Amino acid sequence: MATIHDTAIVDSTARISDEATIGPYCVIGPEVEIGPGTVLQNHVTVQCHSRIGANNLFYPFAVIGADPQDKKFDGEPTECLIGDNNEIREHVTIHRGTGNGGGVTSIGDDNLIMVGCHIAHDCRIGNGTVIANQVMLAGHVVIGDAAGIGGGAGVHHYVTIGQSAFVGGMARVSRDVPPYMIVEGHPAEVRAVNVIGMSRRGFSSEHVDAMKETFRRLFRENSNMVEGLAAVRLEFSGVPAIDAVCQAIEDASGGTHGRARESTRRDDKWAGAAGCAVAETDGPK
Repeated sequence: MATIHDTAIVDSTARISDEATIGPYCVIGPEVEIGPGTVLQNHVTVQCHSRIGANNLFYPFAVIGADPQDKKFDGEPTECLIGDNNEIREHVTIHRGTGNGGGVTSIGDDNLIMVGCHIAHDCRIGNGTVIANQVMLAGHVVIGDAAGIGGGAGVHHYVTIGQSAFVGGMARVSRDVPPYMIVEGHPAEVRAVNVIGMSRRGFSSEHVDAMKETFRRLFRENSNMVEGLAAVRLEFSGVPAIDAVCQAIEDASGGTHGRARESTRRDDKWAGAAGCAVAETDGPK
């Protein structure tokens, strides 16, 4: 039997693993699934329609699977999906998706989400990310594997933050962030290569040096971006990470206000929720 404190309130339709722990004054709503080894310390709310995997740790006053803050939301069935081995700290809020945006908010595995973060409807977070205190993610944000976001940063809706990118604290992020890059400022601009992040993921020094050269050509030289992308791709054709940076820049330039995914935005009334899995990302080559 699961360890469920006497003061916890658990809906009859919730499916709690025998190896889960539900602490004092937690509230578990309808159609919630909680996997083995997951611990809700105390005063945690999982509102409804949420699936939580194994070995997650939720700290007090986290609110998971709440209704989205979207005026188009009309009670349609949507979900919040959380993977395995995540640490979700005090006062984090993670809202379910909307029918207009795919129907799913998803968090992958091995993420650290610090105190007071807000993850809005239809966001998709990969694996191994670190999101610091008071970060605000608007709806439909996508964050790639091993990305980091500094405290107090605000991320505009439909922004994509690439794998192993880093966003500086208090940054205002209104455009897509290329993978492996560091952005800072108001608005955030590319400042450097995330050398530490690439090294931690096992990239060779040669690949890191190639990324530094790519950064210099694309973000420091006052050359034509189209020509710069073509030259970089030709010179570093055997480095998938370089191609990922070039593709992200091209996608953003073809999107709306520097956000590639905003071109997919639908303002029409919900016609049915669809799956919204986190896209796979490339590791070191």
